[in-house]
Amino acid sequence: MKLTILGSSSALPTSERYPSAHVLNAHERFYLIDCGEGTQMQLRKNHIRFSRINHIFISHLHGDHIFGLYGLLSTFSLMGRKSPLSLYAPSNYDLMLISHLSDFDIHLSYEINFVPLAGKDPVEILNDKYLTVTSFPLKHRVPSFGFLFREKNHDRNIIKEAITTYNIPGVRLPAIKKGEDFITASGTVIKNEEITIPPPVPLSYAYCSDTKYFKRLASFVKDVSLLYHEATFDQSKQDLAAVTGHSTTLDAARTAVEAGAGKLIIGHFSARYKDVGILLKEARSVFPNTLPAEDGMTYNIADISNG
Repeated sequence: MKLTILGSSSALPTSERYPSAHVLNAHERFYLIDCGEGTQMQLRKNHIRFSRINHIFISHLHGDHIFGLYGLLSTFSLMGRKSPLSLYAPSNYDLMLISHLSDFDIHLSYEINFVPLAGKDPVEILNDKYLTVTSFPLKHRVPSFGFLFREKNHDRNIIKEAITTYNIPGVRLPAIKKGEDFITASGTVIKNEEITIPPPVPLSYAYCSDTKYFKRLASFVKDVSLLYHEATFDQSKQDLAAVTGHSTTLDAARTAVEAGAGKLIIGHFSARYKDVGILLKEARSVFPNTLPAEDGMTYNIADISNG
């Protein structure tokens, strides 16, 4: 699992930071999370092929998270896309999207599979070969949702020498990888632990942007390998955060602690911060394993969650 930050700014883009957008690469499948203004330019700069994106997740319907989507959808069509695109967004977005496409005379060359987000509890919205994706409610001024990407459990790894030693036929390997013992031709039972080694621990990534702190959030992302959490303001702006429905650095760090996260990335920074050092320092005072989101950076989740 690798995460690329395309945009780390809140409402206003700056000369160094674009509005919110992330790309998660899980087993060479690419998932776009939010699509602020300039996302397709950032995709090009970071050499991410448009055709690799088949799933787009929109957390909520504020411009800094969605203004880049219309141009990207149009570009997909102009590039001759034929494969369907799955779009996950708040339930009231479907009609808005249809209206926009009609208003601007856009006729897409591909089908959009719209998956509405709603409710007050976590919901599994995607289940594929390698991972599951769960949406969960956040607390913002408009309906807002976070996303949890979890790898499925891996099969055990067979020790190559054991295949020769016990003359294990190829047809038996899939079952052994699933944990079964092996019985030799003479009836001897070879325990699975003797011929396999445990698989890597499944990785996970959670995206929490545009939300107030609330206790239940940590339970939605329990034990996540990497937590991205907005930290729009420093702690001195906690009253402003409450009014606007955002989090401070300490809110983000507190959620990371309560969730037992492996690592925290803070982002969605207010444009008032030319240097996010103060934000990072505050977050690390509560949760030391904190990194700042930086546009154009790619984080290997296996490496940073174990670092």
